[in-house]
Amino acid sequence: MNERADETYDLAVIGGGVNGCGIARDAAGRGARVLLLEQGDLASGTSSASTKLIHGGLRYLEHYEFGLVREALSERERLWAIAPHIIRPMRFVLPYVKGLRPRWLLRLGLFLYDHIGGRTRLPATQAVDLRRHAAGTPLKSGFGPAFIYSDGWVDDARLVILNARDAADRGATVLTRTPVDALEHGGEGWLIRSGDRSFRARAVVNAAGPAVLDLLCKAHEQTDRHMRLVRGSHIVVPRLFDHPYAYFFQIPDGRIFFAIPYERDFTLIGTTDRDHHGSLRDVHASEEEIAYLCDAANAYFEKAITPADIVWTYSGVRPLIDDGSGKPEAATRGYSFELDLNEAGGAPLLSVFGGKITTYRHLANEAVERLKPHVPALSGGDWTATAPLPGGDFAMDGIDALKGGLARDYPFLDAASVDRIARAYGTRARRWLGEARSLADLGAHFGHGLTRAEVDYLRSHEWARTVDDILWRRTKLGLRLTAEQVETLKHYLGEAA
Repeated sequence: MNERADETYDLAVIGGGVNGCGIARDAAGRGARVLLLEQGDLASGTSSASTKLIHGGLRYLEHYEFGLVREALSERERLWAIAPHIIRPMRFVLPYVKGLRPRWLLRLGLFLYDHIGGRTRLPATQAVDLRRHAAGTPLKSGFGPAFIYSDGWVDDARLVILNARDAADRGATVLTRTPVDALEHGGEGWLIRSGDRSFRARAVVNAAGPAVLDLLCKAHEQTDRHMRLVRGSHIVVPRLFDHPYAYFFQIPDGRIFFAIPYERDFTLIGTTDRDHHGSLRDVHASEEEIAYLCDAANAYFEKAITPADIVWTYSGVRPLIDDGSGKPEAATRGYSFELDLNEAGGAPLLSVFGGKITTYRHLANEAVERLKPHVPALSGGDWTATAPLPGGDFAMDGIDALKGGLARDYPFLDAASVDRIARAYGTRARRWLGEARSLADLGAHFGHGLTRAEVDYLRSHEWARTVDDILWRRTKLGLRLTAEQVETLKHYLGEAA
């Protein structure tokens, strides 16, 4: 393999989802020269299509996945501490429904949930009567006993982007819109081809998510692993309730779904579990899935919804390990690795199978530990457990103080914009707000507080290129901007036809 490459790296990570960006961040922080390659935009696949939860996975207890639940629970408060702007605690209401899971089983599961994961800051489970609790107000009559437990909410796409940003701040090269066409290995490492560019790396991490097996084929590698691609779809409707609680609902078919306060004025409902057999480039909610989620919500909420009420749907394909489970929802959410050392220890290739957003940091640490014996540049131990993500260098309960400071120093911002900006950028918001004393100082206003200064920051610091990058991943202002405002933004970005 003597072909000249554009650049040479200690480690190339292929895949710009949460696992890939987490691994790139960890490795860059340990001294390695890291290349991160993503064929589209960061978080443009599964990692921005989650239910937006940092959670242990209460329902996984039913499948006896105690180790997975314990690992995820132990990460909740750790992630909240390093990213208190994009992660926040949330209380979930689980109503008891006669004829479904018995009350004693719910109580036992929640007792385990409270005690096996090292919970310290999050409040414990409590029993309530929905006939006298605020969470019962929007529900149909007939619901009484319920449990309220703790988990966390996360802006999933921003979690990915902030990991990539921190990796870059620590020296990593991050290239989006750079698909890998081929991998070729020799005794001294890998040659990676993308169009007319090529890169050399001592080791490669295959973090391609649903396309993990496709990438192995490009590398001419064999594996006995089988993936189960499971589509999860969500719907967003105008808000169904005004209180801050989320809901964890049971369905007679044995599944569960969530109804979560979303972006102040909306309710997020999901998810489904359907085996996905189509293209990974065409992932969307089917009419059957949409009807399923509407019917499920209508069994609980007094205010009925129909497909006509939906303002947005999104779907993602979860790359799960095929463990032979009959139903998609029973397939494990755990992860595993496959390390191929090729020629007597040369050209290591580490493939990542499975995983969930809550355990991404732990997965990344384990991946880097597995590579350390084969990549001399990697040194040190687990550092990401305490190092804040960009903008997250403030107290876990400090978001209100941060918002107060922004409101004081930028009084021209409305309350909704202050809340959005603080929760998206944390302490880094001032990097683009600067010395502005009026909205006009931030340049063209595209609507709902989105200005040229913010757009330019997203382009120069967060790899945003398109309207979708900005409105649906870096922000969720796609829910609010009018068609005319979107066209104005397209013209500014040079996307308009």
